Amino acid sequence: MKKGDIYEGIIEKVDFPNKGIVLAEGQKVIVKNGIPGQKVRFMINKKRSGRTEGRLLEVLEKSPLETRDPVCSVFPDCGGCMYQTMSYKSQLNMKEQQVCQILDTALKGQPYQWDGIYASPVEFRYRNKMEFSFGDAYKDGPLTLGLHKKGSTYDVLNASDCGLVHKDINIIVSCVQNYFLQRNISYYKKLQHTGYLRHLLLRRSMTTGEILIHIITTSQEEHDLSPLKEELLSLPLEGKIAGIMHIINDSLSDVVQSDETRILYGQDFFYETLLGLRFKVSTFSFFQPNSLAAEILYSIVRKYIGDTKDKTVFDLYSGTGTISQLAAPVAKEVIGVEIVEEAVQAARENAALNGLSNCHFIAGDVLKVLDQLSQKPDVIILDPPRDGIHPKALPRILSYGADHIVYVSCKATSLARDLPAFFSAGYRMERACCVDQFCQTVHVETVCLLSRAK
Repeated sequence: MKKGDIYEGIIEKVDFPNKGIVLAEGQKVIVKNGIPGQKVRFMINKKRSGRTEGRLLEVLEKSPLETRDPVCSVFPDCGGCMYQTMSYKSQLNMKEQQVCQILDTALKGQPYQWDGIYASPVEFRYRNKMEFSFGDAYKDGPLTLGLHKKGSTYDVLNASDCGLVHKDINIIVSCVQNYFLQRNISYYKKLQHTGYLRHLLLRRSMTTGEILIHIITTSQEEHDLSPLKEELLSLPLEGKIAGIMHIINDSLSDVVQSDETRILYGQDFFYETLLGLRFKVSTFSFFQPNSLAAEILYSIVRKYIGDTKDKTVFDLYSGTGTISQLAAPVAKEVIGVEIVEEAVQAARENAALNGLSNCHFIAGDVLKVLDQLSQKPDVIILDPPRDGIHPKALPRILSYGADHIVYVSCKATSLARDLPAFFSAGYRMERACCVDQFCQTVHVETVCLLSRAK
């Protein structure tokens, strides 16, 4: 086998997150973006010591697991989804097997209680936030607004019938795209760093139906967006637009951030309710993308924490303080640490909104903040970014010797990488489970309870 060779084969299984395993000429080849059981044609594109990768060229035969039609027009090309044609039960079974394999390998035979995988209460139309990109589907093509094509950094496919978001979101996407398409307004080209339109960020409250619309552009051009505002406000939506923002972003990197935010209409926040608590959600606040599944996730975290009466809880990587506030009513004190200042401000407002006086939030890097705290936690909750806990922060976290640690991970391989450090510090994994917040995609949340051996 050498680079450029083309082969055919059956995807025997898919390892987390989307690594299809194909046997060709007696060798194992990793082919991403496939479904178990598909017959595929692929080209060898990477050869490393002990590892061969191939790029998917074509699906020759569907998998027996593909038992239904996709719900949107750009599947399977769109990078937003992977498993629409699989039954939801098959998706759950596959994700559970993937995570169990990762944990079993990391634990090397150590026993633990596996609590299974929890399904999302809704399989489609569950996302309360989505970032869409402006671009084109092919070089010099007409303006598109949607999600990137699988495996492509530049091609953007229209997403006006996306199955992951509420129909209100799709109506807004179509309106915005048509508005700028009719006026022949340029989009930002990442290589040349020129153009105007960058992203459309939409948030919709699951409980109230309130919608925030953010049009993100560069400052390279000036356009009057008042007509667009009027068009948006006249749309026949099930929910209600709470705010329309124009965000200026001149960053060279392809991220959604604000150099300046102009409120064109309304306000830059709405409220969402989880497990009886009310949370203010603003433009850049971190909030779990699937509100209904988040209630399941947080209920499990609360159960894993157990009795926290008269105990101090550290919630590290606390975001807008959702977990902190769910733990606060049954704890002596909860301290949340989060590096995003806007999220911390929102967390403080939310705690006041919910009447929680024993909940405190600190803005800063976890590694630096821990060195400044005099309190010692009895329980630690960890919900780090996708890449896991910073290697320098991990020893400091373990040095507290907390009785219990609950680790919430959106990337099981990052959790598995961190686990040996916990074991070396005298912890054992008591129980674990998965919560599927990301139906149709390769992602899944993993929750585990780590207890310090007495």
